[in-house]
Amino acid sequence: MKSTSHHDEKIAKMSFSSVYPHYVTKVEKKGRTIAELHEVIEWLCGFNESQLNEMIQEKINFELFFSKATLNPNSHLITGSICGYKVEEITNPLTQQVRYLDKLVDELAKGKKMEKILRKG
Repeated sequence: MKSTSHHDEKIAKMSFSSVYPHYVTKVEKKGRTIAELHEVIEWLCGFNESQLNEMIQEKINFELFFSKATLNPNSHLITGSICGYKVEEITNPLTQQVRYLDKLVDELAKGKKMEKILRKG
């Protein structure tokens, strides 16, 4: 991926709480639930619902969000394109983590089974 420091910095400074409502809208529009969205976020980042709500209230940016996360050891299994980039080819670790989350939300909205989204087989 051709990454730019400007692009990576923009993603790092973007607040999670500004993007979260878009995740909710995207999955609900396709008949999925907030509970399923939270399950996906918990799988990737390790945050329970109260931790997630706290970070939304605090309006933390993605840099801080992922610095607090315990990334799932199977996150490297997330592959494919999101926003025109192959997630497995992204070289900036934070940008890759944000795109992992975007990819999981996309899969949820596209109706994939939860076992597949959570890389269980």
